[in-house]
Amino acid sequence: MLLGARPAKRLYRGSLAALFKAKAEDAHCQAAAKLWGAGELVRRALSEELQSQPAFTSPASVKDFLRLSIGSKDHEVFMVLFLDAQHVLIASVEMFRGTLSQTSVYPREVVKEALRLNAGGVILAHNHPSGAVEPSRADEYLTQTLKSALALVDVRVLDHVVVGRYSAMSMAERGML
Repeated sequence: MLLGARPAKRLYRGSLAALFKAKAEDAHCQAAAKLWGAGELVRRALSEELQSQPAFTSPASVKDFLRLSIGSKDHEVFMVLFLDAQHVLIASVEMFRGTLSQTSVYPREVVKEALRLNAGGVILAHNHPSGAVEPSRADEYLTQTLKSALALVDVRVLDHVVVGRYSAMSMAERGML
């Protein structure tokens, strides 16, 4: 209903009935399946929007996409949005998965993936399952470490977004980059 049948089918690239069909007969499960399906379609619509225009010109779209992608996870996830030279999304990759309160990030792996995808820039993101979007000292240090490592191969770090369930905070908007 939010997107309309045609855009929804184009984004899903398959039968919408299968997406919204609950595996159980319970009405609560069916409602949950429909809500999950709607969220998935919105996430795909935002992803398509980011792939058709420069991502950095629309920080709100980036934050919405990230909140839908990793905001509700119950463990930490470190995601990187790889962008081309015009800041159009090439790929969004969940690079590392952690525990409830931390994840290990390896700059070498981020650099390798940026080179593999021929990225000109990246937007870093990770979630805080607690919902707090204030970056820690470790988050700030990691950002500077990744920024230095990626600069060696001419890949710009455009932002680092800390994502909670209901909000997201951009380090670039706060002048922390």
